[in-house]
Amino acid sequence: MRIAVIHGPNLRLLGKREPEVYGTATLTDIDVSLQQVGETLGTEVESFQSNIEGEILDYIEEASIRVDGFLVNPGGLTHTSVSFRDGLVGIGLPFVEVHLSNITARERFRRHSFLAPVAAGVVFGFGVESYLLGLRGLVAHIANRKF
Repeated sequence: MRIAVIHGPNLRLLGKREPEVYGTATLTDIDVSLQQVGETLGTEVESFQSNIEGEILDYIEEASIRVDGFLVNPGGLTHTSVSFRDGLVGIGLPFVEVHLSNITARERFRRHSFLAPVAAGVVFGFGVESYLLGLRGLVAHIANRKF
């Protein structure tokens, strides 16, 4: 099994950006942890980050021919991007949405997700563990769909 991880805009700033909200782990720390969990699950994990929505959409389309699903932290695109939603729906692969912070306990505009209604699942509020729980859930979801 192969999973593509998409880190949305501003996530390269993790470790520096608002550590009281997002913690002190860097994007590299998260990717290393995902690789480790992926190995225990027998799953290959590839990661991609961009601050540019069009590059993310191109990556979804390009990666969809070699992966079984997507783990996505859309960042601010969660609340604004119908294109991100449509790109994921259009390729027909399952995805799980993740967030480091508890988006429902933050500003009102962060409480709406364009992706959540079409995602296989959503995990938020557990810091880096949100990614790891999301990966485990996505792998289990894909494995159960194959029977």
